[in-house]
Amino acid sequence: MSEPVQGEEFKDDFRKALPKELVQRLTRRSAWRSSAALLQDIFVLIVSVSVALAFWPNPLIVGLAVIIIGTRQHALFVMAHDAAHYLLYDSRWLNDAVGRACSTVQGLSMRTYRVIHRLHHNHLYGELDPDTALHGGYPRGRAYLVKKLLKDLAGLTAWKTYTYFLGGAPALNTATNKALRPLDDTSSKLRDEARADRNAVIAFHVIALGLFALSGYLVRYLVLWILPLVTVVQAILRLRAIAEHGATTDFSSPLTAARTNVAPAWLEWLIFPHQVNYHIEHHLYASVPHYNLRSLHREMLERGVLDGAEVVPFAVTLGKIFAASAASPASTN
Repeated sequence: MSEPVQGEEFKDDFRKALPKELVQRLTRRSAWRSSAALLQDIFVLIVSVSVALAFWPNPLIVGLAVIIIGTRQHALFVMAHDAAHYLLYDSRWLNDAVGRACSTVQGLSMRTYRVIHRLHHNHLYGELDPDTALHGGYPRGRAYLVKKLLKDLAGLTAWKTYTYFLGGAPALNTATNKALRPLDDTSSKLRDEARADRNAVIAFHVIALGLFALSGYLVRYLVLWILPLVTVVQAILRLRAIAEHGATTDFSSPLTAARTNVAPAWLEWLIFPHQVNYHIEHHLYASVPHYNLRSLHREMLERGVLDGAEVVPFAVTLGKIFAASAASPASTN
């Protein structure tokens, strides 16, 4: 795959911190590893939905299925995140087709997310970073974050997520309250693709809703697919975003403005699928696909690149983000 042109790229920091040959090896894409990760998620989704349908409407089994389905929907989003970075496949066409499929079934536009996510990477914690509204201002106290997560689980905040992923993230100068121009460095091609993708996502779900209504499976579709999207996925997205960037105090570098969360395998599966917990590494080398992030982490540790960085157990992160309020910019999401 050719390198993205200006206006489409995600900027890598510290590219010279590791040997060029090592970086080239770690950035190499593997079609079979991407496909294997995707198929694992799809397999768990099929099994979970099938078991729930077989025991429908047993509330215990259906409830457990909703939780598991939500974790795999989030995992598909992480795959779409890799696609937004052009990391799933060498073929740009295939990369975008798979990434769009992973996001479209969730009501999200991958190509719109690509436009927005570039701002997060290229302007981390800056005025143009659209994600600061979600993870900024922490810690805010235990009660504050618990309340936010409960609202997520109740489905009360899903509209904000879908506004964001469909291109409605606000871009305001907090000092002047005037609109910024965050897309000035974004190519017109990316913006046109995002607009078309949003329309396709909306059309897909209107058609899906009609088909399930006609088939008599509308309630099952709403419970087993839409419900986890607007509840479980929302809580995971918030918790992960705050764990990655919340309660940090030095925004001068991804080494200190991001966090790598060390977690046991079962917790990675639930909250940090596809090695997404290696978040500092991802920000420093955004061109490395998810299946190489653990190797990248080891190489960076051995060479001292992560000296002074926040690489901590997830339990430590929870202590930081649930701590008493700090005098920092307020989270608004």
